[in-house]
Amino acid sequence: MEENPFREDLVSRNRPGPCTLIIFGATGDLTHRKLVPALYNIAVDDALPSKFKVIGFARRDKDDELFRSELEEGNRKHSRQGHDDTLWDNFEQSVHYHQSEFLDLDGYKRLKTRLDELDEERGAPANRLFYLASSPSFFDDILLKLKEAGLNEPSADNRWARVVCEKPFGTDLPSAQHLNKVVAETFDEADTYRIDHYLGKETAQNIMMLRFANMMFEPLWRNRYIDHVQITCAENLGMEGGRGGYYDTAGALRDMVQNHLLQLLSLVAMEPPTDLSADAVRDEKVKVLKSIRHWNTPEEVAANVVRAQYTSGSVEGTDRPGYRQEDRVPEDSETETYVAIRLFIDTWRWDGVPFYIRVGKQLPKKATEISIHFKETPQIPFNTLDLPASKNVLVIRIQPDEGISLRMLAKVPGTTPRIEPVKMDFRYSTSFGKASPEAYERLLLDSMAGDATLFARRDEVENAWAFIDKLEDAWHGDHGKKPPMAEYPAGSWGPKEADQMLEEDGRVWRRL
Repeated sequence: MEENPFREDLVSRNRPGPCTLIIFGATGDLTHRKLVPALYNIAVDDALPSKFKVIGFARRDKDDELFRSELEEGNRKHSRQGHDDTLWDNFEQSVHYHQSEFLDLDGYKRLKTRLDELDEERGAPANRLFYLASSPSFFDDILLKLKEAGLNEPSADNRWARVVCEKPFGTDLPSAQHLNKVVAETFDEADTYRIDHYLGKETAQNIMMLRFANMMFEPLWRNRYIDHVQITCAENLGMEGGRGGYYDTAGALRDMVQNHLLQLLSLVAMEPPTDLSADAVRDEKVKVLKSIRHWNTPEEVAANVVRAQYTSGSVEGTDRPGYRQEDRVPEDSETETYVAIRLFIDTWRWDGVPFYIRVGKQLPKKATEISIHFKETPQIPFNTLDLPASKNVLVIRIQPDEGISLRMLAKVPGTTPRIEPVKMDFRYSTSFGKASPEAYERLLLDSMAGDATLFARRDEVENAWAFIDKLEDAWHGDHGKKPPMAEYPAGSWGPKEADQMLEEDGRVWRRL
C-alpha cells in the first residue's frame, strides 16, 4: 500500500492506564447515540486502556444482559465504523449495569464495592472516570454523593479519580458559579473536565495548527488584513423527539452560543500560547472571553443582537410547524430559536474588526463553519474591470464535511481580461484517506489520558456566562421596553433583521 504523504511525522498518543468509566444517566440518549458508539470505535482502533470497564449507573431496573442488548441496538445505528458482531461480543464483556437512584447513598456505597471487586478481578487497581450524562439538575446530588461515599478521592497507589461534566454547565453565571463551587469541593480543578463536543471535532482542533504552524496565515491574522469574521451554526431540524420541553427552557443563546460558538470564537481570536499544554492554551482563550465588549443596556442589545423564532414553512420539501406550534412548547413562548450577534474583541489584534455569530433552528441545511473575510486590495490596477463582490475568504468547515477552503481571485483563461473567484479546498476525508473520529472519541480518550486542552476551565465557563447574562437580562429583565422578537419562516436563512444588521456595516452573510 502506498504511503499517504499527509501522514508523515504523525505522532500517536500513549495509551491511558487501566480505567473504569462510570456513566451516570446511562439509559439516556447520549449514552446510546454517542458515548458507547465512541467507546466501541476506540476499541475497534485498539486504543482503549488495558482491562477497560464501563459501568452504567441509572435508576431503571435491569441487568447486565438487558443493558448490553440495548446498547448494541444503539451501536448498530450510530457507530462510525459500522457494527461487527464479533468485535461487539468482545467489547460488551467490559460493560456492566448498576441500578440506583441518584439520591441513594447506599447505591454509591454498593458502586464502591463493585469497583473494588472489578479491581480484584484485574489484579490491580484501575483509575476511575465519572461521567455525568444525567440531567444537569442531578449534578449537585451526584457530586455530593460521590464525595460522601469516598469515591472522589485518589488512592494511595496513585489511582486517580476524575469527573466529566456534560453541558449545560449552569443556566446563568450564578448557577455556573454554584456548580463550580460544588465541583471544587469534590474534585480538584485538574481532575474536572467540562465537555464541549465541538472542541473534539478535528477542524476545531486544527484552528490553532492552521494559524500558528503556517507563516502564510499568522502575519495576516489581525485587523490590518481581516475585514470581519463570521461564525455560523445552522440546523435543519426543529423540536423533533419531544425536545421542545428542554429547548424552551434554554433557547439558542444558552444552548449553543454560550458554549460552542464562544469556544470557536476564542480559538479564532486567541494569541499564540507559550506551548500546547492545557493551561497555556486555556489561558489565551480566557483572555479573549474577557476582552469581548459587553452590551450592557437593552438599547445596545437591540442594536447588536437579533433574536427570532421560526414560523411554519418548508425545509427540504417537508412542511414544518412554527415553533409555538411544536410539541411541549407554550403558545406564548418568548424563547428564541435564532440568534445573530455583532460583537467586538477589544484587543490590539482585533480592534475594529466585527465578529458576526449566528445560530438557528429550521434553516435550509445543517452546517457549522467559520469564515475569515479579508480586506480588499487597492483596486488601482483593476479599476476598469468588473471584479466579483466576494474576494479573499478563508472558510473553516466544522461540520458536516470537515475541511478548509480558501477563496481567491484569478484571471479567466482567454484574450479578455476577466477575473473570477476560484477555490483551493482541503477535506479531511480525502487528504487523510479516512473519516475523522467522532468528537466524543477524542474527548473520552483525552479525559482518560489526563489532557484537558479541549475541555473548558472554570474561568472560561464563568466569563462566557458573564457576557451571555447581559443579553438575557435585556430580553427578560424588568426594563420596560424589551428588544423585539423577530420571525422567520422555516426553511429560510433567518429573519430580515439579521440581514439588515450586516447591511448597516456594508456586509452580507456568507451563504453556506
